[in-house]
Amino acid sequence: MSDAVNDWLLGGDPAVRWQVMRDLLDAPADEVAAERARVIHEGWGAALMAARDPDHGWARAAFWPEGYTPEDWEREGQPWTATFPVLMLLRDLGAVPTDPVLASALETIETSVLWEEGGQPFFDGEVEPCINGRVVGLCAWAGRDGRPLVDRLLSEQLPDGGWNCEVERGATVSSFDTTINVLEGLAAYRDVTPSPARIDEAMRAGEEYLLTRGLFRRLSTGDVVDPAYLELSYPPQWHYDVLRALDYLRAVGRAPDPRAAEAIDVLRSKRLPDGRWPLERVHRGRTHVDFEAVGEPSRLITLRALRVLRWWDA
Repeated sequence: MSDAVNDWLLGGDPAVRWQVMRDLLDAPADEVAAERARVIHEGWGAALMAARDPDHGWARAAFWPEGYTPEDWEREGQPWTATFPVLMLLRDLGAVPTDPVLASALETIETSVLWEEGGQPFFDGEVEPCINGRVVGLCAWAGRDGRPLVDRLLSEQLPDGGWNCEVERGATVSSFDTTINVLEGLAAYRDVTPSPARIDEAMRAGEEYLLTRGLFRRLSTGDVVDPAYLELSYPPQWHYDVLRALDYLRAVGRAPDPRAAEAIDVLRSKRLPDGRWPLERVHRGRTHVDFEAVGEPSRLITLRALRVLRWWDA
């Protein structure tokens, strides 16, 4: 990483700076923690916290914002303003759940925000594995009991190793999108449970599903599953892309696998001459915060790309 790129990254939001310090500069843990503590009080995190409702949730909903209609969805795309996607963003940015401001919000959300699907409390999760995988991650982050959801997800793992939200509608093979959402949640829970072996075994099966397909190709034909999988996006929301998959493998401590080499080549090919990476896609839909501009150099993408390459090249 050049000094110019380093300085540029450190000139960004606290959510970027603390991760640069930890993942690229190997800064002392106390300095990283001090920077991370600023996430919900400045910049993007503060803007998300300021959008809260009086009940400490967002958009008066778990998933479907109050007053949002099917016509709004058709016109704007899936909304990202309700409690579930906002908490996912805060977790991903590094918000500290024990910060008194956020801890108070989480306590209120636990009982006052109910899922539209069945009316159950927020941390009990929903019915689709693509949602429940992320709720498990939120449980691990927020110190809530995610074991019932973990057990459910393990029971829903398909024979090919992954997961698919469309099983109840007849799907018999896994999907990249659902699988990455479940894997990230299981990884977070694995790291806080006293008996992680069963979870790690399920994770490895899901990783095999992705790796046997080179992280973006169909097993049957070798074709690219979806061109969007090759585009670098933030926030990822529920969507899969190769950078998300590579960053997952890095974060869970796997050794670089030769089957991911083509995905690494894709990532390298997108590097700009000045050493940065652009933001290529923002998933459409209403938001509280616009992070970065499509087509412009992105601190969030550059951070993630550099730490993936550091892992791979090591």
